[in-house]
Amino acid sequence: MEKQELVGFKRLRVWQKAYELTLQVYRLTHILPKEEMYSLNSQLRRAAASVAANISEGYERNHRKEYVQFLYMAKGSLGELETYFCLAKDLGYIVDKHYSPIESLRVDTVKLLSGLIRSLTGPRTLDPGPKSSGLIRSLTGPRTPDPGPKVHVR
Repeated sequence: MEKQELVGFKRLRVWQKAYELTLQVYRLTHILPKEEMYSLNSQLRRAAASVAANISEGYERNHRKEYVQFLYMAKGSLGELETYFCLAKDLGYIVDKHYSPIESLRVDTVKLLSGLIRSLTGPRTLDPGPKSSGLIRSLTGPRTPDPGPKVHVR
């Protein structure tokens, strides 16, 4: 990626990690056997590219709910990648020196993505917690336990 001022989704650390992961997967697939060109090789590349693509596509959507849905699809692709990496390693196509760094990058991307999802789906409040001075109050008011559906017993 060119060094320039980043705007939009490109400034997101999670997108940057996902993009780097995609580049690393493309580089890694060059060492796979030729007979894997249209199977494991292709699946690895598609899953990796899907992560950054879903983050960027969701970012460009109009609603938070759509954005989150695309982030979950990106997270699913990261799970897919984990399986393909395990296959490649267990079949002897890649060794630990290639597997460990790319798996570490995948795990870092999962963590960042999970954090972004939590930040977009968690409660929206300005109350920093019980140590608050009381000057900032929760937007949603006090939390009360949900009693669940009412059941009529005769």
